[in-house]
Amino acid sequence: MKRVISGLLGLGCLMLALGVGSCAVAEQKGVKVGDPAPDWKGIIGVDDKQHSLSDYKDAKLIVLVFTCNHCPVAKAYEDRLIALQKDYKDKGVQVIAVNVNNIPEDRLDRMKERAKEKGFNFPYIYDSSQKMGHDYGARVTPHVFVLDSERKIAYIGAIDDNMDPAKVKKHYLRDALDALLDGKSPPVAETKAFGCTIKYE
Repeated sequence: MKRVISGLLGLGCLMLALGVGSCAVAEQKGVKVGDPAPDWKGIIGVDDKQHSLSDYKDAKLIVLVFTCNHCPVAKAYEDRLIALQKDYKDKGVQVIAVNVNNIPEDRLDRMKERAKEKGFNFPYIYDSSQKMGHDYGARVTPHVFVLDSERKIAYIGAIDDNMDPAKVKKHYLRDALDALLDGKSPPVAETKAFGCTIKYE
């Protein structure tokens, strides 16, 4: 785990050097692995519908990803999230992206534009109250929380170990999903998420 953390810290420093503002490695201060997932209800999506956790009761696993429109790190992972939903949909996995930033480029109208542009195949919801972010302890974008079949937290952290898809060596999220679908615990249940800091008010 020490090697993972140091590698992500190095990546964070690299992104700062390249001019990616407010980049950070998240320290987990919200839910912990094994905790019940905080409930959420009536969160508006880019489809103009209200979404609640209970809407996804048929999903075996839920991948809740705190993300946004403006962050270069979050953008770098969009295609990987689209591919993940495509690869795991028939296995009962549901990706849900949530944005809690209250800055102009991250509000619902811009989210709709981004979702259409990228062809998101998963819900993209907007919690302007930021309650979901506080409840889960999301600190950066992207920040992943995997909910198991009992809706307990099974994995927290990064999607993988490098924002450059050509340099990825550790597929943390996919490895966690594969293990959980096989009735096992994730080989790594928690990593340090890295990305742009969430703008809490």
